[in-house]
Formats: sequence, C-alpha cells, structure tokens
Amino acid sequence: MPDYYELRRYQLRNGPQARRLDDFLRDLAIPALNLYGVQPVGVFSTLLGDAIPGVYALLRHKSMDSIIAVRNWLSADPEFQKAVAFFHDVPASDPSFVRMDSSFLVAFDAMPELEVPLWARENRPRIFELRRYESHGEGALKKKVEMFNAAEIAIFRRTGLRPVFFGETLIGARQPNLTYMLTFENMTDRERSWATFREDPEWRQLWSTPGLTDAEIVSNVTSVILQPAPYSQI
Repeated sequence: MPDYYELRRYQLRNGPQARRLDDFLRDLAIPALNLYGVQPVGVFSTLLGDAIPGVYALLRHKSMDSIIAVRNWLSADPEFQKAVAFFHDVPASDPSFVRMDSSFLVAFDAMPELEVPLWARENRPRIFELRRYESHGEGALKKKVEMFNAAEIAIFRRTGLRPVFFGETLIGARQPNLTYMLTFENMTDRERSWATFREDPEWRQLWSTPGLTDAEIVSNVTSVILQPAPYSQI
C-alpha cells in the first residue's frame, strides 16, 4: 500500500505566532499524531521561495482513511482538546496563524514510502527543497507522473539527488499537480547535485523526448527551500 501525505502550510506574522506554533507542534500535535500511527512528522520553516515567516508540516499516513480517523480521535479526546486550547481557542485579535492551507497526496508507485534522510536520523544539518509541478490537464500530469515512475526517480538517485517523497495531489489547490521533496547537506550540495542531474545523458534524452518535454506537460514549477525545525522527525 502506498503512503498518503498531508502537507500543511502555515502562514505566520512576525512576532509570537512562530513560538506558539512550535509549542503546539512540538509538545502536543506531533506526540499525539505519533501515538495514532502518523509518523514521521516533518516540520520546516521557509528559507527561500515563499512568504516568510512560514512553516510547512508533512504528515505521513498509512492509509487514505487515516487522515479522517486521526482527526476524529483527537477531536474526541477531552484531555488533548484542553491542552491545545491555547492554540485553537484564541480571540480574533490574537490568532495563532494567518492562514493554514492543506493538501492530501498519494505516493508514487516508484517511491511508495517516505524516506527519512540519514542526516535527520543523526540530527545533522540539512536543508530541503519542496517542488511542485503543475500541468494544464490530467492527461499531461499522468504523463509526468509516469515519467518519474519509469525513469526520472532512478536518475535522481544515480546523480546524487536524494528524494524524501513523491506525491500526486488528490485534494488541494492549483490542481492538477504533483509535489516532491529532496534533501541536501547545504546549498552548495544542492547546486552541485542539480548540475550533475541536468548534464546526465539519460536525463537529457528523456527530457527532450517528444510528448515528454516541459512545454508539453508542465505548465508551472514552484520551488521552496526549507530548513527543519529542531524537533522535526524528517
């Protein structure tokens, strides 16, 4: 069975919102989610490519039903609801965040499970790149997904690009689209790895194949550089 991912994006204001969100995620949300089988949970702050301050949270679910079941369990837990009141039950004059967007994704066949980086397991410095590819129609997106499944993910790995997950968006904004995450030691490692990938002969042949070029199947690409929170499990 493939993984399912919930990808949340919290838009914050400068000030106390970041600390409050950290307290909520680190001390309450992540332990509760782990208890109900949602793990690992990644938390990342924006470095480049998106509004700052902003926080992304990546939740790995074992099934499509998990996202609803976990939400219902937590809503019915009076102790949990009492503990998170400081975050949820706030006045309009003091919101915990500006907005929270959420997408629900299913893992690709060629990468059915999330891969936690070795650097995360060893708590070493690392950065992440979150990329979204939008297509003009479902058929074009299907071709791009098949391109990743058949060859591109393997080329990523061979050329030093380290994937964390690949997912097709089932519910969320700006559809149809796919989203994936890569991890790097630092920005120098990122630039070197992408340069190796772009010069790879197999990739260049695949990228130029009629019917698979970006002009034909990818209408827009967004890229966000992220750094993990100290308590992130990814």
